[in-house]
Amino acid sequence: MTALLVLIVLVAGIVLVTARWKVSPFLALMGAALLGGFAFGLPATEIVETVTEAFGSTLGNIGLVILFGTMIGVILERSGAAIAMAEALIRVLGTRFPNLTMSLIGYIVSIPVFCDSGYVILNSLRKAITLRTGVSALATSMALMTGLYATHTLVPPTPGPLAAAENIGITHNLGLIIAIGVPVALVAALAGLAYASSFSRKEFTPLPAEDGDDLAVEQSWDELRESYGRLPNAFLAFFPILLPLVLICIGSVAELPSAPFGEGTLFGAVAFLGTPVIALILGLGAATLLLRGHGKLARFNEQMADSVRVAAPILLITGAGAAFGAVLEASPITGFLEDNLSDLGLGLAVPFLIAAALKTAQGSSTVALVSTSALVAPMLPALGLGSPEGMALSVLAVGAGAMVVSHANDSYFWVVSQLSRIPVGTAYRTLSVATAIEGTAAFATIWIIGQFLL
Repeated sequence: MTALLVLIVLVAGIVLVTARWKVSPFLALMGAALLGGFAFGLPATEIVETVTEAFGSTLGNIGLVILFGTMIGVILERSGAAIAMAEALIRVLGTRFPNLTMSLIGYIVSIPVFCDSGYVILNSLRKAITLRTGVSALATSMALMTGLYATHTLVPPTPGPLAAAENIGITHNLGLIIAIGVPVALVAALAGLAYASSFSRKEFTPLPAEDGDDLAVEQSWDELRESYGRLPNAFLAFFPILLPLVLICIGSVAELPSAPFGEGTLFGAVAFLGTPVIALILGLGAATLLLRGHGKLARFNEQMADSVRVAAPILLITGAGAAFGAVLEASPITGFLEDNLSDLGLGLAVPFLIAAALKTAQGSSTVALVSTSALVAPMLPALGLGSPEGMALSVLAVGAGAMVVSHANDSYFWVVSQLSRIPVGTAYRTLSVATAIEGTAAFATIWIIGQFLL
C-alpha cells in the first residue's frame, strides 16, 4: 500500500509542477524518477544506474526514429507538400462535402506534420472552402482540428506514438501499431466529423481581427499557395509518407511465424528495409526530392537544423519518461499491481484513463503519451496486456486518452480557436467537447478490437 501511495504522489507531483508551475516535463519526469527511487527504497547506486541505462537505451532505440520522422515532417511543411496533398484531395473529393474534405486532409497531413503546424498551414484552405460552400466556419474548424488530432496521437511516425511504443517495448513491431492505428484513427476522425457536421448551419460571432496581432495577419489560400512558388506534384508530396509506412508494415509481415518471405535473402532484405530507422531514412531521401531550385543544399541544411530543435525536447522527455518507467519497474509497485490489478478486469481502460487524466490536467498530448506509457509499462502483464497485440493496443489506448480533453492548457486549443476566431466560451463548448468525443470513440474502437485480439 505504501508503494501505491508513493506512485500516486509522484504522478500528482508531475501533473502539478508541469500544469501549474510550467516546469519542463523533462525535469519533472527526471525528478520523479530520482525521488521515486529513494521513496521506493532502492539502493542509491541502483537508482543512478537504472535511470542512466534507461535514458540512454531508450534514446539509442528510438531517438533516430523520432529525429528522422521529424525531419520528414519539416520538409513536407516547408516545401509546400502539405498544400499539394490538400489540393490533390480536393480534386478527388471536391467541395461538395466541406467538413469531410477538411477532416480527411487533416487525417493525412498530420501523420508526419505536427497537428499545430498542420492547422496553421491548412487554415487558409479551410477558410476558402468555408466561404465557397457557405457552411459554418465552426464546423470546418472542428472537422480540420479533429482530423489532424486523430493521426497525431495514434499513428507513427508521429513522435508521441513512437515514444509510447518504445516505453511499452514494442518498437520492433511498429507495423502492427500502424495497421491497427490507421483504422482506429479513421474512426476517431469520423466521430469528430459527425460532431462537427452538427454545427454546419450554426452561426457564431467570430472574434474581430483587431483583438490580436496574430489574428490580423491574414492570407488567402491563393496567397499562401503562391508563397511556396511551384508546388510539388501529388505523388512526390505523398511519397515520403507512404514509403516508410508501407516498408514498416511489410517488415512486420515478414516477421510473422508463417514466414511469408521465407528465411533467405528476400527475408533479410525485407526485414532490413522494414526496420523503422531504415524506412524513415528512405522516407527522408524521398522527401529531399521535394527540394527545388537554387540553394537546395542550404535549405536542406537549414531545415535539418530546425528539425533537431523541434525533436530535441521530445527526445529528452522520452528519455526521462523511460527512466521514470524503469524506476517503477525496479520498485515494489510492480509486484503490488500484479497482485491487485489482475483480477479487476480493467485491461485497456487503465492506460486510457491515466492518459486522459494527464492530458486534461497538463495539456500536452506528447507528455501524456510519454508519461502514461512509462507508467503503465510495468503493469501490462498484470492487466493481461503482455502479448504483442496487448502492447500495441495499449499504445493506442494511451494515444486515445491523450486526446481527452483539449482546453485552455493545450497550445493546440489556442491555435485552433485563435486562427479560426472562435470565442473562448464557444471553443470550450465545441472544440473541447469534440476532442472528448474523438478520444472516447477511439478507445471504444480499441476496446472492441481487443475483444478479438486478446
